[in-house]
Amino acid sequence: MVALRGKEIDAFLARPDPLRPIILLYGPDFGLVRERAEALLASAVDDPNDPFSLVRLDGDELAAEPSRLVDEAMTIPLFGGRRAIRVRAGSRSFAGGIETLTVSPLKDCRVVIEAGELRAESPLRKACERAKTAVAIACYPDGERDLARLIEDELRVSNLRIAPEARATLTSLLGGDRQASRNELRKLALYAHGKGEVTLDDVMAVVADASEMKLDPIVDGAFAGKPELVESEYGKAIIAGTYPGTIISAAQRHAAWLHKSALTLAEGTPLSALLDGGFPRLHFSRKPNVEIALRNFGPERLASIIDQLATAALEMRKQPPLASAIAQRTLLSIAVNAKRRG
Repeated sequence: MVALRGKEIDAFLARPDPLRPIILLYGPDFGLVRERAEALLASAVDDPNDPFSLVRLDGDELAAEPSRLVDEAMTIPLFGGRRAIRVRAGSRSFAGGIETLTVSPLKDCRVVIEAGELRAESPLRKACERAKTAVAIACYPDGERDLARLIEDELRVSNLRIAPEARATLTSLLGGDRQASRNELRKLALYAHGKGEVTLDDVMAVVADASEMKLDPIVDGAFAGKPELVESEYGKAIIAGTYPGTIISAAQRHAAWLHKSALTLAEGTPLSALLDGGFPRLHFSRKPNVEIALRNFGPERLASIIDQLATAALEMRKQPPLASAIAQRTLLSIAVNAKRRG
């Protein structure tokens, strides 16, 4: 089984194994999935600007014609050179095409598959984890150590230091989506250009307004069984220009945190220890709603909600004009069910 973890992931991404040309990237951090995919694709072709070097395929279309993936991967370019195939997984399985591809002799071709959260029994994940010519890499939200390294890397490029109190606050405002965190750091670096050191005032002026703090009432309201709060705060966020997918991503991360916390509670950890410790730290204003959520939902119900949110995220990408309605309907459904059973 080839499912990379920890330092193995960094080593593989720095120097991909040519004997494992099929790479599955999956997980709730869509920004990290995208960032890793683009890096792997860029290093897989001789000329990134050559449209014949990179083929883009849709997973749902491959489900109807799995052999197309094999045909594309086995194609030899007219003028030679290395090729890459980028596959965006959807709701339909094309694992059959992957299984055939894993036993096919690929030459100068890398296949990178991008997917959302996949369970261990997912056919796509199982196909890649079992094959000797493939790897599966999970992309989860950055932890405290990952964020510290990300902050250092981005600020170093602009020759900036960061004050300790600014670093602590900045860390609490980032995470969840690698691309969003990187964008916020670059915006902060531009704002502090020429100052030498990033201060707490800089962080609060640039990052706090764009952070997910403004989404907390929506997410907390949903899991605490407060549909009226969800409806009013959701409307404010949309009017302010917040993309619905960002709200659903915040709900996914919170659901994952609640699920992990519910499992910890079941093992005997006191609720107070969960609310007062751990990472990310909860703001004191959130604790009452989070406590209600943990009383409303057990691990099994939260696992079901994680699936519900993943389905909503997929439908939003497939139907952009309906994204706002899908997101709102999903969050209200969670809130109503929590209220009924709370």
